[in-house]
Amino acid sequence: MARYYRYRLPPWARHCIFVIEKCTLPIMIFQLVRTLLFPSTLDVFLSGLLVGLYIAFYLEWI
Repeated sequence: MARYYRYRLPPWARHCIFVIEKCTLPIMIFQLVRTLLFPSTLDVFLSGLLVGLYIAFYLEWI
């Protein structure tokens, strides 16, 4: 299987990926609200990074 397959990872790594996947959405929502209220370059960068990470988890690229 050439494609990355998360279920072939060790149990501790798989658990870490699942925890990060579940925590990404609330953190992303908080960061987007913060970016709307107090925009800065760092906030925009972090928002883009979190949205990209959420999309990668949603499309199962990670």
